[in-house]
Amino acid sequence: MSLRQVAVPVVGAALLLSSAPAAGALSRSSDEVTVDPTGYLAPDGTLTLSGTYRCAGGTGGPVFVSSSISQGDHRVQHGVGGTLAVCDGIVHRWTNSETRRGAYTPGPAQVEATLTELNGSGLPLPRFRAVLQQDVNLTAKG
Repeated sequence: MSLRQVAVPVVGAALLLSSAPAAGALSRSSDEVTVDPTGYLAPDGTLTLSGTYRCAGGTGGPVFVSSSISQGDHRVQHGVGGTLAVCDGIVHRWTNSETRRGAYTPGPAQVEATLTELNGSGLPLPRFRAVLQQDVNLTAKG
């Protein structure tokens, strides 16, 4: 096996791994997202998640705070809304809600919040600015 046959896949894998954000990693030092430790379930099946975010500047594309939840089977995640972010360097609150009657129960769950910028001409491409995975407790409300 030649050096080239070994080096090309190794360098390619290193470049791929170095460009992917790790869970909880921030792609910019001024960007951050948090998740509140409690989510709320309304009697009609509405799930509400919340937290904070901070971002500054960008490339001109819109920035969103999205969230997803997993309860029980960690391989299955459901999106829970999205909030348009204001990137002015100040900490803001976000709240996302989704109604799915009977999909969630009070108790532990895992939430992922992502601060994502859409940029590029033509087809907008996502650029992840901050990602956080956190355990939360879902509480019945009302």
